[in-house]
Amino acid sequence: MNRRQRTEILIQGAPTLSKKLATIITDSYKCREVVAPRYGLTMVKMRESAQKSLFYLGEVLVTEAKVMINNKIGVGIVVGMEDELALNLAIIDAAYNANLEETNDWKNDLLQEAERIKSNRAKEQQNLLNTKVDFQTMDI
Repeated sequence: MNRRQRTEILIQGAPTLSKKLATIITDSYKCREVVAPRYGLTMVKMRESAQKSLFYLGEVLVTEAKVMINNKIGVGIVVGMEDELALNLAIIDAAYNANLEETNDWKNDLLQEAERIKSNRAKEQQNLLNTKVDFQTMDI
């Protein structure tokens, strides 16, 4: 599982998972905040479909945090004002960058959370499809 997949699961999943994983690390290792959670703006890039050119859609508010564990930096960036989540993401990222033993046990938890997210999305999609109008039945 790569960094992007892991981060998406932690952001979209239950907040208790990221808190649990970060607590495992902070209980066992010295964790130093390099940059405390802070707010900032970042530009959102989009690709225009007709000409395939890039343009900036606008700005979005993000929360960013940086943490150091065993001289390895971890970064957590999340959309919105989510101080705790950004800090937890940074701790988890630093743990993976430092190749800590605890990270080997997390793969199953992350995969289970990914399946739960997928299942929830499928239910939401089905609920949405149930509300759509079938115009074929409206023919006279």
